Amino acid sequence: MTKRVLILGGYGIFGGRLARLLADEEKLTLIIAGRSKTKAVEFCNSFSSRAGKEPLFFDRDSDLENQLRRVTPDIVIDATGPFQNYGTDPYRVVKSCLNLGTNYMDFADGGDFVKGITQFDDEAKRRNIFILSGVSSFPVLTAAVVRHLSRGMSHVDTIEGGIAPSPYAGVGLNVIRAIASYAGQPVKLVRGGRASVGYALTESKRYTIGPPGKLPLRNIRFSLVDVPDLQVIPESYPGLNSIWMGAGPVPEILLRALNGLAWLVRLRIIPSLSPFARIFYFVINILRWGEHRGGMFVVIEGTTPDGNKTKKSWHLLAEGNDGPFIPSMALEALVRRSIEGKTPVSGARPATKELELADYDALFSRRTIFTGCREETENNEKLPLYQRILGDAWSALPPPLQAMHDLKNSLSAEGTAVIERGTGFLSNLIATLFRFPPAGTNVPVRVDFRTYKKGEIWRRTFGQHSFSSFQYEGKGRSERLLCERFGLLTFGLAIVIEDNKLRLIIRNWSLLGLPLPLFMKPDNNSYEFVENGVFQFHVEIGHPLTGSIVSYRGRLTSCA
Repeated sequence: MTKRVLILGGYGIFGGRLARLLADEEKLTLIIAGRSKTKAVEFCNSFSSRAGKEPLFFDRDSDLENQLRRVTPDIVIDATGPFQNYGTDPYRVVKSCLNLGTNYMDFADGGDFVKGITQFDDEAKRRNIFILSGVSSFPVLTAAVVRHLSRGMSHVDTIEGGIAPSPYAGVGLNVIRAIASYAGQPVKLVRGGRASVGYALTESKRYTIGPPGKLPLRNIRFSLVDVPDLQVIPESYPGLNSIWMGAGPVPEILLRALNGLAWLVRLRIIPSLSPFARIFYFVINILRWGEHRGGMFVVIEGTTPDGNKTKKSWHLLAEGNDGPFIPSMALEALVRRSIEGKTPVSGARPATKELELADYDALFSRRTIFTGCREETENNEKLPLYQRILGDAWSALPPPLQAMHDLKNSLSAEGTAVIERGTGFLSNLIATLFRFPPAGTNVPVRVDFRTYKKGEIWRRTFGQHSFSSFQYEGKGRSERLLCERFGLLTFGLAIVIEDNKLRLIIRNWSLLGLPLPLFMKPDNNSYEFVENGVFQFHVEIGHPLTGSIVSYRGRLTSCA
């Protein structure tokens, strides 16, 4: 027998993605419902599916019970919204499901709506059905991450998190309506260890999402949003001092404009941004630029059983079109479980404890979605530079690469190299200014490494020619990066482990601390690897205006 799943808003942004995620499940019939039967039909015809598909006209403002009774769904999923603006009877779909004894789940992102779902707990248990609210990244994934990070901690003091969607992800009108409705309005949260309020989109902070060993997102501005996490997660952590959740849409100029408008609401210069929702929707879906990548982070600070302070963070990176599916994955997982007979226990509650991080990891593994954790303790400063930046990914490096970067005080290595130089006047002038070596084969090379002020000085000597650089851990907008200074220029480099190679990728650069345009950055193809058990290096430096400047490759062995 197949299960019938009614998705209200089934051809919308979130409902549509959920339907596509479940399309391979032949034991399902997906009922794609909305106010336009034509759109429902078009959506059903837009993708192939092993699951059954039924387009349906459904009006949530009409006679709900009769409409539901005609469809006879096993599960109703509300993917419409905005849940912050459901009028005088916000739970009318929930009540209809209770009256009919039908299981219910939703994508709700409004804190008050999700927390208020518990008022139906007794009735849901009597009916032996489950009513789950907030079944999305906020708060299901964040809650699972906090539980994972807090293992081994005696107390959690602060929780912070944020989501950074790709600018090409596509944002639905109802999402924009929700944001516009709460922009500048009070948001319930915990501060100073007690219930307090913040003001949505008027508080911001910067963060760099970077799973260890992966190419991090650029440093992003996040602004406070009204999500269920702020109210429901503190219930599991008595004594929590503060919680904060933000969103970091790009391009940043649009977020800053929204921040300014939110302040007008907070200062009561204008009552609400809701009348401008359609304008915002048009602008954010037209003005798109930047990398087609998204991410998410959660950071907690607390105390270990021995009384030491610790800070742990979890990072998620999603490439291309895979990130937009993440908010729908919690519902996907729970629907698939129900097919297997593993239905959630009866009752009405926020869905914060329905899934663990391991459940998500299984879903992420099928897509270009990467996660990783970092931990900052008092001992971090004692670790070698590369190990501090790589975190958990350090263990993935081949032993010869670890040995070369396991710098405690000083280290020297020797070998041979092949050097090539560009042939143009400008390329040779730049190579001379940076004291790069002349071309040659089988050139003796020596690299002397020395720790200095929490960084490392690298002195490279090719034959009789030497040049030096200073490497250190980036801060601020260069967080998660290795910064390398050559004279007046500093480069922010991502350390990426890929195919057993350690790659260095330029993410920013500056002159005397002043940021330079990224589109004018040098071309760089630099990596380290192991061949026949020996450390190998490969460096190519060029520029669009000059062509190749210098390249050198070879092998190194640590001196006794």
